[in-house]
Amino acid sequence: MNNTALYIRLSKEDSKNNISESVENQKSLLLKYLKDNNYNLYKIYIDDGYTGTNFKRPSFQEMINDIELKKINIVIVKDLSRLGRDYVSVGYYIENWFPKNNIRFISVLDNIDTQKEKEENDLLPFKSIFNDLYSKENSRKIRAALRTKQELGKWVGGCPPFGYKTSKKDKNKLIENKEESIIVKKIFSLFLLGNSLNKISKILYEKHISPPSVLRHINKKNKYAQIGYWSPVTIKNILKNPLYTGDLIQNRHRRISYKIRKIINNNKNDWIVVKNTHKAIVSREAYEDVQRILKYNSNIKSNKKEQLLLDGMLYCKECSKRIVIQKNNNNYYTICNNYKRYSKLKICTSHSNNYYKLEEKIKYIINMIISKINIDKLYKNIISKFELNIIKNNNEEKICRLNEMIERCYIDKLNNKISEDLYKKTTKKIQKEIDNVKNKSKRSKKIDCNYIEKKLKIVNRELIIRLVEKIEIHSNKSIDIFLNFFNSNFITNK
Repeated sequence: MNNTALYIRLSKEDSKNNISESVENQKSLLLKYLKDNNYNLYKIYIDDGYTGTNFKRPSFQEMINDIELKKINIVIVKDLSRLGRDYVSVGYYIENWFPKNNIRFISVLDNIDTQKEKEENDLLPFKSIFNDLYSKENSRKIRAALRTKQELGKWVGGCPPFGYKTSKKDKNKLIENKEESIIVKKIFSLFLLGNSLNKISKILYEKHISPPSVLRHINKKNKYAQIGYWSPVTIKNILKNPLYTGDLIQNRHRRISYKIRKIINNNKNDWIVVKNTHKAIVSREAYEDVQRILKYNSNIKSNKKEQLLLDGMLYCKECSKRIVIQKNNNNYYTICNNYKRYSKLKICTSHSNNYYKLEEKIKYIINMIISKINIDKLYKNIISKFELNIIKNNNEEKICRLNEMIERCYIDKLNNKISEDLYKKTTKKIQKEIDNVKNKSKRSKKIDCNYIEKKLKIVNRELIIRLVEKIEIHSNKSIDIFLNFFNSNFITNK
């Protein structure tokens, strides 16, 4: 019996670099060799688009299974690299596994035949090592090319984040997906209004707003995806993604090596951050507010179904640990977490307060603060702290694009693509638009101040998060409120 398996592999890199490696070319060569040597073909196994360092290829594993079932006794490949590029695994199969299973291995172009005594067989380990080195060098070149693109602010990921799509003109450029971006904005808005992740899931589901799994036709096996239910994890990932501010943050993950495909996280120092590469969906200010709320909420461990106004913001003045809010007999009370855990050690005192009375007290203090706020001064402090608001972001982005247009016109003039007269007329028109945008940026101050004034009228969780850094509770029930935007950092209520 000489039942023969023809094994063909083509990786994406092979198809780009060398047309002779194509599946059809490999098949033609192997079938001719089969015919010339009168071997009986059992099956052709093809792995198209699989790297040589990965031996968990579907067709390769199918071939191995057929060998174990005694259906095959000869394996033929075009050359050694088609079997694989990891010299350890290649050596294992050719020198160990194949002989144990009575498999004759033939590599046509390398003139290797394990059934015959040949000098070429002695060179097999060296050829395998060279193939491995090729794969390593190829991986290094690909990583270097991707890193260069990342540093230039080009998107090199796969599926773009929800709310964006890649430009048809430039696959490395992210543009807004209007249908999805409306949903992203709604999620940020609902969260800033004090809704929990579960509550947002319910709201979106009840309003028949489809999640990414439905809109993008992914995760079809997930039962929640089928009914269009939003996972709280999906919502949290959207809220934590800084890409929605217009910044591109890449190189956050990497493979362990070119052989091991397991993904690990990079240190923040290795992240590649390029600012203002695409249109922002949410303002930097709103994004920072959301991150503070998520930080507060991460330490809230409670069976409360609702999120309270002061959740995650209360601290003990005496021991600096968090003050938690817990339910008791249909009412809520505060308690120092240190005291709660180690009450017998008397490390701290209970700091017990009726939560709702405490909330009313703090609302009263906040209202007193607001009545003394100079809105114009507050606006300046906000801009100073966060550097850019959403209006300023958009205006600077427009100015940047207009300046790029002037540069392109200048290059076209140098290359004689446009005349001097057309260049002057075009750049004059663009410069006029730049001046209009700058004037609009100056006028936007009044609009923003009005927005802030309107927001200050209602003491809700959104306002608390924006205005208050933290609240400290004394053992004598007095309160210190630390603010975000004032030189006098706190107000004490005794």
